[in-house]
Amino acid sequence: MIQTLFGSLEPDKAASDEEQKKSIFDRMRQAVSRTRESFSAKIADIAAMTRTVDESALDELETALLTSDLGVPTTTAVLDALRDRARHQAIEGGGELRDLLKEQLIAILSAPAAAAPQEPASPPKVTFLVGVNGTGKTTSSGKLAAWSRARGRSVLLCAADTFRAAAIEQLEIWAARSGVEMIKTRQGGDPAAVLFDAITAAKSRSIDELYVDTAGRLHTKTGLMDELDKMRRTAARLVPGAPHEVLLVMDATTGQNGLQQARLFTQSAGVTGILLTKLDGTAKGGIAVAIARELNLPVRYVGVGEQMTDLLEFSPAEFVDSLLE
Repeated sequence: MIQTLFGSLEPDKAASDEEQKKSIFDRMRQAVSRTRESFSAKIADIAAMTRTVDESALDELETALLTSDLGVPTTTAVLDALRDRARHQAIEGGGELRDLLKEQLIAILSAPAAAAPQEPASPPKVTFLVGVNGTGKTTSSGKLAAWSRARGRSVLLCAADTFRAAAIEQLEIWAARSGVEMIKTRQGGDPAAVLFDAITAAKSRSIDELYVDTAGRLHTKTGLMDELDKMRRTAARLVPGAPHEVLLVMDATTGQNGLQQARLFTQSAGVTGILLTKLDGTAKGGIAVAIARELNLPVRYVGVGEQMTDLLEFSPAEFVDSLLE
């Protein structure tokens, strides 16, 4: 009877896992619909016109990649690889071109994955959210809290953006929505001091995840960058290896302009991964590919809407399949 009971549960679990994967794929597909409408249509046109891929077809592909915001360096790298393949073995038709393009994009997006941080030996895992103002750091902090809670992990939020007016109140709203506690201080207070309090509280309560919402800053703002360094030293002193993850929050709608800003920022902030917001709001979702190649950083999460659950863990294969289905 016990064997029968467990035997009956396994298919249900497998079905549930499959449904979850399908749900995530459907949400990713919906998020990149604006990009897919323009990008996939152009690829379909190339495929329809092409029996054997020639230089003219690759020129058409180049235009499609550039208008989807892959940028010149990444587009050049993709086309060089395809041209090299064509020299050694003919690319037979648009269908094969699409398959080879998928392989190239997935390989680029997967390449920086080795840089993803490891789990700490003991909790809490400390994650900083950094970046410039307006990218959605505070909102993303709340969504991450909800995402972690849904996976059975205990969470604490730290309101270390003491510079921007209403940042603390905004994070309080997200903490309430996601059902987690928050450590804060007054506006204008010392961010390193509130971080000290938050880490101390997380350790005493055996919290799994501590998400730290930091002030928006530019790499050129020396005082604010020094403040971030002080926070990093505080975290490392209290928890070995902390911060274990530093997520640069980027707005997908800013495209190549945001990429240039991020390139400069990552040189001085110890960034380990990207949280890409507003992916559903742009027709240039190819920026995710440019980020992975040009910053050599993994895209870890994507924001796909305004609701608390509108945050997805990024999957290169699902992203590319959604663009080129």
